[in-house]
Amino acid sequence: MKRVGVIGGGQLAWMMAGAAEKLGVELVIQTPNANDPAVEIASEVIYAPVDDATATATLATRCDVITFENEFVNLDALAPIAASGVCFRPRLEVLSPLLDKYHQRCYLQQIGLPVPKFSTLEDISLSPQFPLVLKSRRHGYDGQGTFIIQGAASLQQTLASFAGKQTSFLVEEFVPFVKELAIIAARSPSGEINTYPVVETQQEKQVCRRVIAPADVTPQVAAKVEAVARTLLNNLQAVGIFGIELFLTSDDRILVNEIAPRTHNSGHFTLDACETSQFEQHLRAVSNLSLGSSDLRCPTAVMVNLLGYEDAENNYLVKRQQLAQLPQAHVYWYGKKRSRPGRKLGHVTVLLDVADYAQANKVAQKIESIWYA
Repeated sequence: MKRVGVIGGGQLAWMMAGAAEKLGVELVIQTPNANDPAVEIASEVIYAPVDDATATATLATRCDVITFENEFVNLDALAPIAASGVCFRPRLEVLSPLLDKYHQRCYLQQIGLPVPKFSTLEDISLSPQFPLVLKSRRHGYDGQGTFIIQGAASLQQTLASFAGKQTSFLVEEFVPFVKELAIIAARSPSGEINTYPVVETQQEKQVCRRVIAPADVTPQVAAKVEAVARTLLNNLQAVGIFGIELFLTSDDRILVNEIAPRTHNSGHFTLDACETSQFEQHLRAVSNLSLGSSDLRCPTAVMVNLLGYEDAENNYLVKRQQLAQLPQAHVYWYGKKRSRPGRKLGHVTVLLDVADYAQANKVAQKIESIWYA
């Protein structure tokens, strides 16, 4: 398969460029705006919203397979296109139980994977246990649509802010985790599965700030996480890359937090730290090529997101140059025209020659001291 259609033109699609060139694959992008990051690397662009199924039908005539950069699609509208024989990877049936966070929780529970206690907002008891977590069931990302609720007044205030909007919520227990973990896993059409090292993600205000690979966890915990990934992908009969986020508790239990059926922020370190990046692995899977090695090429890697901290039009060139001067640093800038608080503008990955968790955290702090100065 030489032409891959990608629904979505953000930085995740943009970072497929190097892998596409290596594999001899052309990317055809469906995205709404001419200044979206992936436009500059696409062989062809169809300008339309990601949930525009008419545009996707056109996309299907210009590529061999269609994949997804995000989950903001309309599966019902895409169903007739799939029924006509168009190849989606992952299939729409794979995405169906995952796009709504409540349905995702139900599915994970159904296949025997451990999840936090959860309910719909409508089913919450008259005496809810606080703190609790409130999540928009659709279209939440980078902390948007996720709220830590400390009490009844906070719950009412948060719900009031959504008055008049058609937003439904998942309610789940607040998990007093000791670490947040993630794993990137790929599955090919033949059923071959390859998992990347388990990583630690460090979040602030429900937005990922840092990723340390590999996570400082026991082999037993890592094995549990890898088993979750294999169980999920095999039950779904999925094809492509999946990002799986989890909680680790003080007694070494793991609970699945969220599933992303695509390349994921927690896997950006793979661009420089692994034999095969998550972006190449995804293109290999959807193009029916054999999967590559997911082995680390260094003892430790640390990835730090460059998040917006102001409303401004600024390319932050001086700060990027300072970051690039750090030993074994790799700076990625997504080319977004405008900064706003919390927006992902780029990331930095630093490779370490030693397996040193404390040193990885020091490197992350150094990067942030430059970026947020």
